[in-house]
Amino acid sequence: MTALRRAGLGLLVVLLLAASATAVGYAMRRPTGADIGGAGTVRTTPVAVHSAAPVVVPTDRAPQQRTYPPRSQRRPMREMEPGAVLLSKGDTGMAVRDLQARLAALAWYFGLASGQYDDATVAAVRGFQDKRQIPVTGAVDQRTLDRLHAMTGTPTRDAMGLHNVPGPLDDRCRTGRALCIDKSSQTLRWVVDGRVLKTVDVRFGASYTPTREGVFSVYLKGADHVSHLFDSSMPFAMFFSGGQAVHYSSDFAARGYAGASHGCVNVRDYDAVAWLFGQVQVGDKVVVYWS
Repeated sequence: MTALRRAGLGLLVVLLLAASATAVGYAMRRPTGADIGGAGTVRTTPVAVHSAAPVVVPTDRAPQQRTYPPRSQRRPMREMEPGAVLLSKGDTGMAVRDLQARLAALAWYFGLASGQYDDATVAAVRGFQDKRQIPVTGAVDQRTLDRLHAMTGTPTRDAMGLHNVPGPLDDRCRTGRALCIDKSSQTLRWVVDGRVLKTVDVRFGASYTPTREGVFSVYLKGADHVSHLFDSSMPFAMFFSGGQAVHYSSDFAARGYAGASHGCVNVRDYDAVAWLFGQVQVGDKVVVYWS
């Protein structure tokens, strides 16, 4: 019985091993994974993957370069526009005198400041604006005024066309008829019996040809006198001391106190000195003094 039992057990083991081998083989043949429902089988060896070479399509056209929009503004910069008008044609007053004096200092305005914003002032402003690349309008805005002030100093009273302020009247002028000439205030007053009838601005001789001081009298008059010494015109001349006279001076009218006379008393107001010439008589008193 023992030998027979051992033989039976051996046979059973052999059958079990055969059944197991059959089952494993069957399982190995069934499709799995991505091939389910297909005819493929599972590969057990790795497959190398090679990328395909790029396909070059010949063309006759040059490759296009990509363009980018400029990094500037989307639209052109707007032109500079004029500001609010501060002064324009027709205006009058001290602000206009200041403007004219500053323009004159830069050789845009010619003549004495009048305080009248006239055509000459418009032309001067336009020229200044054009030169400085400011919108050309002929009217003054803040930009124009700021630039003008930056380029000029504060005008003097003379540059602004303002009359000098007379000093105290000398006592010697208070009686009779007198041309009262004040060197301190650079003024001449025509005084009759203590009453001032006319006041004008004047200038005098240079340091090397000073205008003499003292009390004199008119000894000669000449409406169209020409200096024999300097060959210069001396309109409405009223001589009072050895060749020194009160007369109109075109140089004084043009350059103001930038110049000087050879000793005469220069008047720049043509109409005023013409009027004086008609009033003053030979023998009238002339007083030249410092107030």
